[in-house]
Amino acid sequence: MERAHRMVMSKAQTSSSSSVANRAFFGNISGFRAASRPLVRVSTSNAPAVNVRAAEKYQVIEPLNGDPFVAGFETPVTSSPLIAWYLSNLPAYRTAVSPLLRGVEVGLAHGYLLVGPFVVTGPLRNTELRAEAGALGAAGLVVILTLTLTIYGIATFKEGAPSLAPGLTLTGRKKEADKLQTAEGWAAFAGGFFFGGLSGVYWAYLLAYVLNLPYPVK
Repeated sequence: MERAHRMVMSKAQTSSSSSVANRAFFGNISGFRAASRPLVRVSTSNAPAVNVRAAEKYQVIEPLNGDPFVAGFETPVTSSPLIAWYLSNLPAYRTAVSPLLRGVEVGLAHGYLLVGPFVVTGPLRNTELRAEAGALGAAGLVVILTLTLTIYGIATFKEGAPSLAPGLTLTGRKKEADKLQTAEGWAAFAGGFFFGGLSGVYWAYLLAYVLNLPYPVK
């Protein structure tokens, strides 16, 4: 009996020492050492009450419409009336205009602005044919861009499927879905871009090199 009692006591001492070692080990891992002194509870019943209040600050950047789950922010730039008016008048956001006319408008701007860089930086810039070569290069880029628009439309939109554009505004008001986000609308946009792009190239070539208007860079 005495021998069994000694064995039980030795096992209890071994387990208690291993538990203390484990507490010290895990305490060192987590960045806290095991406390060698017992914790003392401090009574705060007689302590005066202190009210802490955070200072209110004006937030320059806030979630859109106060909703943090909307992937957007209101900033002095993006939410100003001038910027909102400018963005709402871009062809991509004028949903009341048909996709064909929006494509023509975008194509006119791109085609008109592409002629100058091709003329000034093209391989024939030091020859008499720099104007014609620049116009042909710009027209070729318009064709390539039209092909990329067509490929994007085929890969993204399905024939006869409804518009992918949302039917609600950010404030929850119902609106008509944008027809541009359909297969038919995107095809019309690509066709309008092609026609407008070539028209812009021809218009820039006509003004700068046929009518010979006094442009600063030719």
